[in-house]
Amino acid sequence: MKKVVIISVAITLAFVSTLKGQFTSLELFSGFEKTDFTLLSSYSINTNNTLNVTTLAFFQKFREKENQMFDEVGVQPTLFWKVNQSIAIGPSLYYNSFAGFSERLSAQFTLEHSKAVFVVMPTVAYSEKKDASLAEVFAQFQLHTPLSEKIALCFNGQFLTVWDKFKKHSRSFQQLRLGLSYKGHQFGLGSDFDQYGPKPIHKSSFGLYYRSII
Repeated sequence: MKKVVIISVAITLAFVSTLKGQFTSLELFSGFEKTDFTLLSSYSINTNNTLNVTTLAFFQKFREKENQMFDEVGVQPTLFWKVNQSIAIGPSLYYNSFAGFSERLSAQFTLEHSKAVFVVMPTVAYSEKKDASLAEVFAQFQLHTPLSEKIALCFNGQFLTVWDKFKKHSRSFQQLRLGLSYKGHQFGLGSDFDQYGPKPIHKSSFGLYYRSII
């Protein structure tokens, strides 16, 4: 099944690359413990920009054999309706190599400033594999400080927590990136902290990242 999903991720990448999207981010993180590849794309499908399709695709591969049980692949397209510039809601279908398929409903709250972006996205979902509901909260921040006309210092963070049946921990992560940005390209230092299961198993990785923003 993972091979099928990896092919699906490749098809998603090829499809998104043909779109004139409002925003596309490609990130490669390579650490001592694992390698991550993440794509995030958002584009409008109507003339007044109130309907947007956001596509997330990612692949995580651990280096050590004893940790490869945590290798992870995910694909999630979401249709968002923008209530206003700060609030959007919408459904999605998500496949994850651990949890299988789930139908989801999310609300996205965004606060933007010239040098900062903050996003919080609570989600309720139904997992086909677990035959149970779940709750999820995702948060993201992006800070950048210009150092010159072309170079900026960037600090980014992403945080996720998932709770099965709204009460039992399933999955969490915290990702931090600190680097320099030049003409839509970022590179620098990164750290990933992952937690799995009801009695969380902790994994961490430190390394380098490269991000291209189109």
